[in-house]
Amino acid sequence: MEIKPKMKKNVQEYGLYTLLVIVQGVVLSTYNPVAAIIFMCLLGVVLYRALRVNEARTYEWNEYIESLSIKMDETSKKTIESRPIPICVIKFNGKIFMYNELFSEIAGKRSLLNEDIDEIFEDIELDKDLNEGKEMYTDIVHNGRQYTVIYKVIKNGEDSSSDYMMILYMIDRTEYRKMRKQYLDNKNVIGIIEVDGYDEVLKSAREENRSLLTMDIERTLSELETTSKAALKRISGGRFFIVMTRKELKKLESEKFEILDRIRNINRGNSLPVTISFGIGVEGETVADNFKMATGALDLALGRGGDQVVVKTNDNFAFYGGKSKAIEKKTKVKSRLIGHALREIIMQSEHILIMGHRYPDMDAMGAAVGIYDICKSCDKKANIVLSSINEAIDIFGNKVRKNEYYKGIFINHSDAIELCKKDTLVVVLDTHRPSFTECPELLDISEKIVVIDHHRRGVEFISDTVLLFHEIYVSSTSEMVTELIQYMDQDIKINKLTADGLLAGICLDTKNFAFKTGVRTFEAASFLRRIGADTIEVKKLFNSDISDFIVKAEIIQNTKIINNRICIGYTTSEIDNVNIIIAKAADELLSIRDVDASFVLGQKEGKIFISARSLGDINVHVMMEKLGGGGHIDIAGAQLKNVSLQKAYKMVHEIIEKYLEEENQKEEK
Repeated sequence: MEIKPKMKKNVQEYGLYTLLVIVQGVVLSTYNPVAAIIFMCLLGVVLYRALRVNEARTYEWNEYIESLSIKMDETSKKTIESRPIPICVIKFNGKIFMYNELFSEIAGKRSLLNEDIDEIFEDIELDKDLNEGKEMYTDIVHNGRQYTVIYKVIKNGEDSSSDYMMILYMIDRTEYRKMRKQYLDNKNVIGIIEVDGYDEVLKSAREENRSLLTMDIERTLSELETTSKAALKRISGGRFFIVMTRKELKKLESEKFEILDRIRNINRGNSLPVTISFGIGVEGETVADNFKMATGALDLALGRGGDQVVVKTNDNFAFYGGKSKAIEKKTKVKSRLIGHALREIIMQSEHILIMGHRYPDMDAMGAAVGIYDICKSCDKKANIVLSSINEAIDIFGNKVRKNEYYKGIFINHSDAIELCKKDTLVVVLDTHRPSFTECPELLDISEKIVVIDHHRRGVEFISDTVLLFHEIYVSSTSEMVTELIQYMDQDIKINKLTADGLLAGICLDTKNFAFKTGVRTFEAASFLRRIGADTIEVKKLFNSDISDFIVKAEIIQNTKIINNRICIGYTTSEIDNVNIIIAKAADELLSIRDVDASFVLGQKEGKIFISARSLGDINVHVMMEKLGGGGHIDIAGAQLKNVSLQKAYKMVHEIIEKYLEEENQKEEK
């Protein structure tokens, strides 16, 4: 064995002393040579004796260290063997160096010395970075048992990797995880079920069939209660409270909540279909937490059009269903109440800032000038926040700028942020997502926010509002603003160009009254026509250049039809108004026979724009939501960043194929 550092130091000190004595002998020889010779002889004897003694002591020390090491190795081995948990020591090349009996029982072999650990436990990975002195964990399954492997790297030497070894401890977690799963499966979840438009659905049936219709609904929900081992209680006319275990909820999720289809099949001569919205709260710390989440989930389901289930956990949402269109409500009481409330809020505000979504279209801009006219009729200062006029609104926007009536109407982001105070009224139009707004910073400054929107609700939502007008059955935000103008207590004076903008917004979102058009849509259009809206001028607002037709032709040429039902096309041309052209192209692709939906992609300024259209049988909102977008059942879209056109095309293609696959599975059932 090597001489320890302390002993090396002793030898160096002896050499120094010897050197000093020799120097003294040399000095002595100059005075008395005989005495010097005798002195040097005695010095040699003493030095020889000292070296022999030092060598003997070194040998004895090494013998002691070696015997101690053997005892330590034996003690370590006995310690490992006596440990009450499976343990083994492996070299860093994966060969087993030492183990105990419990470990060999798990491995299923008596002799494991120099066996490769990877051949015994396939899930153990040793090719990780060295992390000396720290514990690391890996979960594995072996012979039907679940283990947590704790391994720690230790270093014996200084240089080579062969000096590294690893200690493995195996903790059997099987029973713990069974108990944990049983505990989680038996936890209660809370749900709230609401029959969509309950009163309207009952009124749509003959009077003698209404009681039968109610009985069918209750019987179907009672079947859900029985099969799910749940507890169901009717709260009010069309609302029910249900409690079930998480295990039963998982079964319903695996079945994609077939209750939605069973409810939808109820028919007692009712002209309106029977659908339900189902909000479920899971993973709350208390029953109150689950109830609160269930309420929020139900609100989200209703805001997305109903006929669906929303499962809310602490940090996530899951959506099921959502195939039916929202039922148009014929009553205008809500519009009248919202109009009155909006007027009161405007009258109490010194300044109003109006904004739509980024890259505003004619619906957002038409609604914005409509709110501007309401504020002006109330003698209040208002501005529309707009960074720049894009191609979708360039004709209308330039007309507004040149018109003296709208002088100073537009302000940029920096001016809006400077003007905005806590008590400044901010009106958000045609979107409910904070990140989609023209200037999200205003939402953080103002404490008075009004949201008017008709899109199906997404997870992201402006929650802190003083007034919310969110109706997803309405054709457009322009229609909603027109109703507010129409039913406000005070007479609102509307400029002719404002009327044109509102009618253009309705025409845009209804595709000239072809999609999502109800009785109230035509009534709003009639009102605008009476106050001066010109249909010819509205048509001119949508005129296109010849270059737009060329790009549209490219899209049609690049279009592929999947399963004879869905079109997907794209353009590689990067032009300023590509988002408008792909929307128009998606509309035109629906005119192809047997095509139920269309998807068109384009790119601009490093972003990928996707427009999706449907005739109603395919829910394009749900499909676009998977890409972070949204919209309606028949009109939706999405924007992607940091993604190539080819990759985005592949993503949309995969979503379409998965949708069709799920549809085929349901048909087979």
